[in-house]
Amino acid sequence: MNIFKYKKTIATISLVVILLLSVLIFSKPIFTAITIQVVRQKIARQHLSFHDGLYAVLCGTGTPLPDMERVEPCIAVIAGKHLYIVDAGDGSVRNIILSGLPAGKIEAVLLTHFHSDHIAGLGNIMLQRWANDLHDQPVDVIGPEGVESVVRGFNLAFQQDAGYRAKHHSDNLFPASGAGGRARPFKLSAEKDASVVVMDKDGVRITAFKVDHKPVVPAVGYRFDYHGRSLVVSGDTAYSESLIRHSRGADMLLHEASQASILKMMNEEYRASSNARMGKITADIPGYHSTPEDAAKIAREAGVKYLMLYHILPPLPSSFILHHVFLGDAKKYYRGPITIGVDGMLISLPANSNEIKVKKLF
Repeated sequence: MNIFKYKKTIATISLVVILLLSVLIFSKPIFTAITIQVVRQKIARQHLSFHDGLYAVLCGTGTPLPDMERVEPCIAVIAGKHLYIVDAGDGSVRNIILSGLPAGKIEAVLLTHFHSDHIAGLGNIMLQRWANDLHDQPVDVIGPEGVESVVRGFNLAFQQDAGYRAKHHSDNLFPASGAGGRARPFKLSAEKDASVVVMDKDGVRITAFKVDHKPVVPAVGYRFDYHGRSLVVSGDTAYSESLIRHSRGADMLLHEASQASILKMMNEEYRASSNARMGKITADIPGYHSTPEDAAKIAREAGVKYLMLYHILPPLPSSFILHHVFLGDAKKYYRGPITIGVDGMLISLPANSNEIKVKKLF
Protein backbone atom coordinates (compact mmCIF):
# COMPACT_ATOMS: atom_id res chain seq x y z
CA MET A 1 0.00 0.00 0.00
CA ASN A 2 1.20 3.50 -0.81
CA ILE A 3 2.53 5.08 2.40
CA PHE A 4 0.54 8.24 1.71
CA LYS A 5 -2.71 6.29 1.32
CA TYR A 6 -1.88 4.29 4.43
CA LYS A 7 -1.38 7.43 6.52
CA LYS A 8 -4.56 8.92 5.09
CA THR A 9 -6.57 5.81 6.03
CA ILE A 10 -5.13 5.82 9.55
CA ALA A 11 -6.00 9.52 9.92
CA THR A 12 -9.56 8.92 8.73
CA ILE A 13 -10.07 6.03 11.14
CA SER A 14 -8.61 8.10 13.97
CA LEU A 15 -10.96 10.97 13.18
CA VAL A 16 -13.96 8.65 13.17
CA VAL A 17 -12.88 7.16 16.51
CA ILE A 18 -12.45 10.65 18.01
CA LEU A 19 -15.90 11.70 16.75
CA LEU A 20 -17.49 8.56 18.18
CA LEU A 21 -15.78 9.10 21.52
CA SER A 22 -16.89 12.73 21.51
CA VAL A 23 -20.48 11.69 20.90
CA LEU A 24 -20.29 9.17 23.74
CA ILE A 25 -18.72 11.69 26.11
CA PHE A 26 -20.74 14.76 25.21
CA SER A 27 -24.03 13.27 23.93
CA LYS A 28 -25.89 13.57 27.22
CA PRO A 29 -25.11 17.31 27.73
CA ILE A 30 -25.87 18.00 24.04
CA PHE A 31 -29.15 16.09 24.06
CA THR A 32 -30.09 17.66 27.39
CA ALA A 33 -29.48 21.15 25.99
CA ILE A 34 -31.55 20.35 22.91
CA THR A 35 -34.37 18.96 25.06
CA ILE A 36 -34.39 22.05 27.28
CA GLN A 37 -34.62 24.26 24.19
CA VAL A 38 -37.57 22.24 22.81
CA VAL A 39 -39.35 22.42 26.18
CA ARG A 40 -38.81 26.18 26.35
CA GLN A 41 -40.21 26.64 22.85
CA LYS A 42 -43.28 24.54 23.64
CA ILE A 43 -43.96 26.47 26.84
CA ALA A 44 -43.40 29.79 25.08
CA ARG A 45 -46.03 28.84 22.49
CA GLN A 46 -48.60 28.63 25.27
CA HIS A 47 -48.48 32.42 25.63
CA LEU A 48 -50.02 33.61 22.37
CA SER A 49 -50.85 37.30 22.82
CA PHE A 50 -53.28 39.55 20.98
CA HIS A 51 -53.72 43.26 20.50
CA ASP A 52 -57.18 44.65 21.17
CA GLY A 53 -59.61 43.24 18.66
CA LEU A 54 -61.66 40.25 17.60
CA TYR A 55 -59.87 37.05 16.63
CA ALA A 56 -60.76 33.49 15.70
CA VAL A 57 -58.55 30.41 15.69
CA LEU A 58 -59.72 27.41 13.69
CA CYS A 59 -59.12 24.59 16.16
CA GLY A 60 -61.22 22.09 14.21
CA THR A 61 -62.44 22.41 10.63
CA GLY A 62 -63.34 18.80 9.84
CA THR A 63 -66.15 16.29 10.31
CA PRO A 64 -66.51 12.77 11.73
CA LEU A 65 -64.80 11.45 8.56
CA PRO A 66 -61.03 11.11 9.15
CA ASP A 67 -59.01 13.99 7.66
CA MET A 68 -55.23 14.36 7.96
CA GLU A 69 -55.50 18.17 8.17
CA ARG A 70 -58.67 18.60 10.20
CA VAL A 71 -60.18 17.43 13.48
CA GLU A 72 -63.84 17.83 14.38
CA PRO A 73 -65.40 21.32 14.63
CA CYS A 74 -64.08 23.87 17.10
CA ILE A 75 -63.59 27.63 16.80
CA ALA A 76 -61.80 29.67 19.47
CA VAL A 77 -62.91 33.31 19.59
CA ILE A 78 -60.87 35.99 21.37
CA ALA A 79 -62.69 39.26 22.00
CA GLY A 80 -60.53 41.75 23.87
CA LYS A 81 -59.39 39.89 26.97
CA HIS A 82 -62.06 37.19 26.73
CA LEU A 83 -61.64 33.69 25.30
CA TYR A 84 -64.61 31.62 24.14
CA ILE A 85 -64.84 28.24 22.44
CA VAL A 86 -67.56 27.47 19.89
CA ASP A 87 -68.20 23.71 19.68
CA ALA A 88 -65.94 21.02 21.07
CA GLY A 89 -65.26 18.35 18.47
CA ASP A 90 -62.99 15.38 19.09
CA GLY A 91 -59.31 16.40 18.87
CA SER A 92 -59.99 20.09 19.39
CA VAL A 93 -58.11 20.33 22.70
CA ARG A 94 -54.89 19.29 20.95
CA ASN A 95 -55.26 22.15 18.50
CA ILE A 96 -56.21 24.66 21.20
CA ILE A 97 -52.90 23.88 22.92
CA LEU A 98 -50.88 23.76 19.66
CA SER A 99 -52.25 27.19 18.76
CA GLY A 100 -50.76 28.64 21.93
CA LEU A 101 -54.12 29.57 23.39
CA PRO A 102 -54.30 29.68 27.21
CA ALA A 103 -56.78 26.87 27.89
CA GLY A 104 -56.99 27.94 31.52
CA LYS A 105 -58.50 31.28 30.46
CA ILE A 106 -61.51 29.82 28.64
CA GLU A 107 -64.55 31.71 29.93
CA ALA A 108 -67.28 29.75 28.23
CA VAL A 109 -67.96 27.01 25.69
CA LEU A 110 -70.81 27.71 23.28
CA LEU A 111 -72.46 24.74 21.56
CA THR A 112 -74.31 25.10 18.28
CA HIS A 113 -76.13 21.74 18.60
CA PHE A 114 -75.58 18.30 20.06
CA HIS A 115 -74.32 16.12 17.24
CA SER A 116 -71.43 14.02 18.55
CA ASP A 117 -68.79 15.69 16.37
CA HIS A 118 -69.59 19.04 18.02
CA ILE A 119 -69.47 17.85 21.64
CA ALA A 120 -67.13 14.82 21.81
CA GLY A 121 -64.18 16.89 23.08
CA LEU A 122 -66.14 18.80 25.72
CA GLY A 123 -64.87 16.73 28.66
CA ASN A 124 -61.23 17.34 27.70
CA ILE A 125 -61.82 21.08 27.24
CA MET A 126 -63.37 21.21 30.72
CA LEU A 127 -60.36 19.32 32.10
CA GLN A 128 -57.71 21.48 30.39
CA ARG A 129 -59.41 24.67 31.52
CA TRP A 130 -59.41 23.38 35.13
CA ALA A 131 -55.84 22.05 34.94
CA ASN A 132 -54.25 25.15 33.38
CA ASP A 133 -55.44 27.77 35.84
CA LEU A 134 -56.84 28.03 39.35
CA HIS A 135 -60.64 27.81 39.17
CA ASP A 136 -63.12 27.25 41.97
CA GLN A 137 -66.12 27.34 39.62
CA PRO A 138 -66.88 25.10 36.58
CA VAL A 139 -66.69 26.55 33.08
CA ASP A 140 -69.97 27.84 31.65
CA VAL A 141 -71.32 25.74 28.78
CA ILE A 142 -73.82 27.83 26.83
CA GLY A 143 -76.25 26.24 24.42
CA PRO A 144 -79.89 25.83 23.43
CA GLU A 145 -82.24 23.81 25.60
CA GLY A 146 -80.88 20.31 26.02
CA VAL A 147 -77.38 21.46 26.93
CA GLU A 148 -78.15 20.51 30.53
CA SER A 149 -78.16 16.78 29.77
CA VAL A 150 -74.97 17.06 27.69
CA VAL A 151 -73.08 18.79 30.50
CA ARG A 152 -74.51 16.45 33.12
CA GLY A 153 -73.29 13.45 31.13
CA PHE A 154 -69.74 14.75 30.73
CA ASN A 155 -69.57 15.79 34.38
CA LEU A 156 -70.58 12.26 35.38
CA ALA A 157 -68.12 10.63 32.97
CA PHE A 158 -65.21 12.75 34.26
CA GLN A 159 -66.24 12.71 37.92
CA GLN A 160 -63.79 10.00 39.01
CA ASP A 161 -60.95 11.55 37.01
CA ALA A 162 -61.53 14.89 38.75
CA GLY A 163 -61.44 13.18 42.12
CA TYR A 164 -58.12 11.51 41.35
CA ARG A 165 -56.52 14.78 40.24
CA ALA A 166 -57.77 16.80 43.23
CA LYS A 167 -56.44 14.13 45.58
CA HIS A 168 -53.09 13.76 43.82
CA HIS A 169 -52.29 17.46 43.34
CA SER A 170 -54.19 18.76 46.42
CA ASP A 171 -57.44 20.69 46.52
CA ASN A 172 -55.47 23.94 46.73
CA LEU A 173 -54.14 23.41 43.20
CA PHE A 174 -57.17 21.56 41.80
CA PRO A 175 -60.23 22.77 43.74
CA ALA A 176 -62.87 20.08 43.27
CA SER A 177 -65.49 22.82 42.93
CA GLY A 178 -63.82 24.06 39.73
CA ALA A 179 -64.02 20.80 37.80
CA GLY A 180 -66.37 20.14 34.92
CA GLY A 181 -68.96 22.41 33.40
CA ARG A 182 -72.05 24.39 34.37
CA ALA A 183 -74.89 24.38 31.85
CA ARG A 184 -76.33 27.74 30.81
CA PRO A 185 -79.29 26.97 28.53
CA PHE A 186 -81.12 29.59 26.53
CA LYS A 187 -84.52 29.43 24.89
CA LEU A 188 -85.45 30.75 21.46
CA SER A 189 -88.95 31.78 20.42
CA ALA A 190 -90.90 29.92 17.73
CA GLU A 191 -89.99 32.37 14.93
CA LYS A 192 -87.75 30.95 12.19
CA ASP A 193 -85.16 33.73 12.63
CA ALA A 194 -85.39 33.96 16.40
CA SER A 195 -82.32 35.12 18.31
CA VAL A 196 -81.19 35.91 21.84
CA VAL A 197 -78.18 37.73 23.31
CA VAL A 198 -76.30 35.21 25.46
CA MET A 199 -73.38 37.45 26.49
CA ASP A 200 -73.05 41.22 26.78
CA LYS A 201 -70.09 42.50 28.80
CA ASP A 202 -66.93 44.58 28.36
CA GLY A 203 -67.99 45.49 24.84
CA VAL A 204 -68.44 41.83 23.85
CA ARG A 205 -71.87 40.95 22.51
CA ILE A 206 -72.68 37.35 21.55
CA THR A 207 -75.97 36.60 19.82
CA ALA A 208 -77.33 33.09 19.27
CA PHE A 209 -79.78 32.63 16.40
CA LYS A 210 -81.68 29.78 14.78
CA VAL A 211 -80.33 27.94 11.74
CA ASP A 212 -81.83 25.11 9.70
CA HIS A 213 -80.31 21.71 10.52
CA LYS A 214 -83.55 19.74 10.65
CA PRO A 215 -84.23 17.13 11.89
CA VAL A 216 -81.66 18.42 14.42
CA VAL A 217 -83.58 20.87 16.61
CA PRO A 218 -82.46 23.07 18.25
CA ALA A 219 -79.50 24.22 16.14
CA VAL A 220 -77.97 27.69 16.28
CA GLY A 221 -75.22 29.92 14.95
CA TYR A 222 -73.43 32.66 16.88
CA ARG A 223 -72.54 36.25 16.05
CA PHE A 224 -69.72 38.00 17.93
CA ASP A 225 -69.51 41.81 17.98
CA TYR A 226 -66.65 43.70 19.62
CA HIS A 227 -65.39 47.28 19.16
CA GLY A 228 -66.66 47.74 15.63
CA ARG A 229 -65.69 44.24 14.41
CA SER A 230 -67.91 41.21 13.88
CA LEU A 231 -67.71 37.56 12.97
CA VAL A 232 -70.37 34.88 12.56
CA VAL A 233 -70.10 31.11 13.08
CA SER A 234 -72.81 29.29 11.16
CA GLY A 235 -72.84 25.96 12.95
CA ASP A 236 -74.37 23.15 10.88
CA THR A 237 -77.10 24.39 8.58
CA ALA A 238 -78.75 24.18 5.21
CA TYR A 239 -79.28 27.44 3.31
CA SER A 240 -80.75 29.73 5.98
CA GLU A 241 -82.53 33.08 5.73
CA SER A 242 -81.97 33.51 9.47
CA LEU A 243 -78.22 33.19 8.92
CA ILE A 244 -78.36 35.88 6.22
CA ARG A 245 -80.17 38.24 8.56
CA HIS A 246 -77.80 37.74 11.47
CA SER A 247 -74.67 37.94 9.28
CA ARG A 248 -75.48 41.31 7.74
CA GLY A 249 -72.41 43.52 7.48
CA ALA A 250 -70.15 41.08 9.32
CA ASP A 251 -66.43 41.23 8.70
CA MET A 252 -66.07 37.45 8.63
CA LEU A 253 -68.52 34.60 8.05
CA LEU A 254 -67.28 31.17 9.13
CA HIS A 255 -69.64 28.87 7.26
CA GLU A 256 -69.81 25.08 7.08
CA ALA A 257 -69.48 23.53 3.61
CA SER A 258 -70.00 20.14 2.01
CA GLN A 259 -69.54 19.65 -1.73
CA ALA A 260 -72.61 17.79 -2.99
CA SER A 261 -71.00 16.80 -6.31
CA ILE A 262 -68.15 14.94 -4.56
CA LEU A 263 -70.58 13.36 -2.11
CA LYS A 264 -72.59 12.16 -5.09
CA MET A 265 -69.47 10.48 -6.50
CA MET A 266 -68.91 8.78 -3.13
CA ASN A 267 -72.54 7.71 -3.04
CA GLU A 268 -72.31 6.14 -6.50
CA GLU A 269 -69.12 4.26 -5.56
CA TYR A 270 -70.66 2.90 -2.36
CA ARG A 271 -73.75 1.71 -4.21
CA ALA A 272 -71.61 0.14 -6.94
CA SER A 273 -69.70 -1.77 -4.26
CA SER A 274 -73.00 -2.98 -2.71
CA ASN A 275 -72.44 -0.95 0.47
CA ALA A 276 -76.06 0.10 0.81
CA ARG A 277 -75.58 1.47 4.32
CA MET A 278 -72.91 4.02 3.37
CA GLY A 279 -74.83 4.70 0.18
CA LYS A 280 -77.85 5.78 2.24
CA ILE A 281 -75.73 7.86 4.64
CA THR A 282 -73.91 9.76 1.87
CA ALA A 283 -77.24 10.36 0.15
CA ASP A 284 -78.71 11.86 3.34
CA ILE A 285 -75.84 14.24 4.17
CA PRO A 286 -76.52 17.05 1.65
CA GLY A 287 -80.08 17.55 2.87
CA TYR A 288 -79.13 19.34 6.07
CA HIS A 289 -75.81 20.90 5.15
CA SER A 290 -74.72 23.73 2.84
CA THR A 291 -72.64 23.62 -0.32
CA PRO A 292 -69.85 26.16 -0.93
CA GLU A 293 -72.23 27.75 -3.44
CA ASP A 294 -74.90 28.09 -0.71
CA ALA A 295 -72.35 29.69 1.62
CA ALA A 296 -71.29 32.08 -1.15
CA LYS A 297 -74.88 33.15 -1.80
CA ILE A 298 -75.41 33.78 1.91
CA ALA A 299 -72.18 35.81 2.12
CA ARG A 300 -73.28 37.91 -0.86
CA GLU A 301 -76.80 38.50 0.43
CA ALA A 302 -75.53 39.39 3.90
CA GLY A 303 -72.81 41.69 2.54
CA VAL A 304 -70.02 40.08 4.56
CA LYS A 305 -66.45 41.07 3.79
CA TYR A 306 -64.77 37.64 3.94
CA LEU A 307 -66.02 34.05 3.67
CA MET A 308 -64.14 31.28 5.49
CA LEU A 309 -65.34 27.71 4.94
CA TYR A 310 -65.00 25.14 7.72
CA HIS A 311 -66.57 21.77 8.68
CA ILE A 312 -65.20 20.58 5.34
CA LEU A 313 -66.99 17.52 3.91
CA PRO A 314 -65.79 15.25 2.43
CA PRO A 315 -62.16 15.30 3.66
CA LEU A 316 -60.03 17.49 1.41
CA PRO A 317 -56.24 17.05 0.95
CA SER A 318 -53.86 19.96 0.35
CA SER A 319 -54.22 20.41 -3.38
CA PHE A 320 -55.06 23.58 -5.22
CA ILE A 321 -56.77 21.54 -7.95
CA LEU A 322 -58.99 19.74 -5.45
CA HIS A 323 -59.76 23.04 -3.70
CA HIS A 324 -61.03 24.37 -7.03
CA VAL A 325 -63.27 21.31 -7.42
CA PHE A 326 -64.54 21.69 -3.84
CA LEU A 327 -65.45 25.37 -4.30
CA GLY A 328 -67.44 24.54 -7.43
CA ASP A 329 -69.22 27.69 -8.62
CA ALA A 330 -68.94 29.54 -5.30
CA LYS A 331 -66.90 32.40 -6.78
CA LYS A 332 -69.67 33.10 -9.28
CA TYR A 333 -71.95 34.05 -6.41
CA TYR A 334 -69.56 35.90 -4.11
CA ARG A 335 -66.83 38.25 -5.28
CA GLY A 336 -65.10 38.68 -1.94
CA PRO A 337 -62.27 36.49 -0.65
CA ILE A 338 -63.10 32.83 0.03
CA THR A 339 -60.75 30.56 1.99
CA ILE A 340 -61.10 26.85 2.67
CA GLY A 341 -60.19 26.56 6.32
CA VAL A 342 -57.67 24.17 7.82
CA ASP A 343 -56.79 23.64 11.45
CA GLY A 344 -54.43 26.22 12.93
CA MET A 345 -55.62 29.26 10.94
CA LEU A 346 -55.76 32.57 12.78
CA ILE A 347 -58.22 35.29 11.73
CA SER A 348 -57.39 38.78 12.99
CA LEU A 349 -59.86 41.68 13.10
CA PRO A 350 -58.10 44.54 14.93
CA ALA A 351 -60.44 46.81 16.90
CA ASN A 352 -61.95 49.83 15.16
CA SER A 353 -60.43 49.11 11.75
CA ASN A 354 -61.28 47.41 8.45
CA GLU A 355 -58.23 45.16 8.41
CA ILE A 356 -58.68 41.40 8.00
CA LYS A 357 -55.66 39.10 8.30
CA VAL A 358 -55.51 35.32 7.89
CA LYS A 359 -52.41 33.25 8.68
CA LYS A 360 -51.40 29.77 9.85
CA LEU A 361 -50.22 29.26 13.42
CA PHE A 362 -49.06 25.67 12.95
